[in-house]
Amino acid sequence: MSNEKNIAITIDGPAGAGKSTVAKKVADRLHFTYIDTGAMYRAVAWKALQEKGACDDEAAIAQIAQKLDITLEQSPNGLRVLADGQDISEEIRTPAVSHVVSAVAKIGAVRERLVSLQRLLAQKACVVMDGRDIATHVLPNAAVKIFLTASVDERARRRYAELKQKGFSGSMEELKAQIAARDKADSEREISPLVKASEAILLDTTHLNIEEAVEAVINEAKAHI
Repeated sequence: MSNEKNIAITIDGPAGAGKSTVAKKVADRLHFTYIDTGAMYRAVAWKALQEKGACDDEAAIAQIAQKLDITLEQSPNGLRVLADGQDISEEIRTPAVSHVVSAVAKIGAVRERLVSLQRLLAQKACVVMDGRDIATHVLPNAAVKIFLTASVDERARRRYAELKQKGFSGSMEELKAQIAARDKADSEREISPLVKASEAILLDTTHLNIEEAVEAVINEAKAHI
């Protein structure tokens, strides 16, 4: 399957649905390149947090997105995210970045810059790309489109377990509120909102484990490619 030219599988869905984990494993199994678009927005958000006052200045954030050299590298330990050569793979997953990334992602100039990078990556290889507007905006001609979701409670439970493992503190109720707020912000933003493409396959993972979700996506891919 990986010998075909420019095949794209898109996996969209809300925060905490397991898109990245599923997309990585699907790409691995199919020998495709995995593109974590959310990590690219998180890299811009992280850089904005580093620069005093930038988070409240859309023009400054847009300029950061234009100048920042974002590189995604596959490694034995998973995807590495580099910003101007610095490995920020762990830093971009902190609650501080999660808190501001939705606001960063709704800035038109930021999206324009990162979408152009994402499309370039998809031209170079067969890809599995995950995000919130990949099927509807970034790669509307993708061969396979999946919309991955899960209940807010389940997404909060998964995120809580993930953060706890990394040593971050916080309550389950706080996480639920954050996820619900993120859903609202992503769905209501003016530019490329989170929405299921009409032709996308809906996959609810509330009662599925990771391997079951991966298998479901691969079965769809094999049926369509």
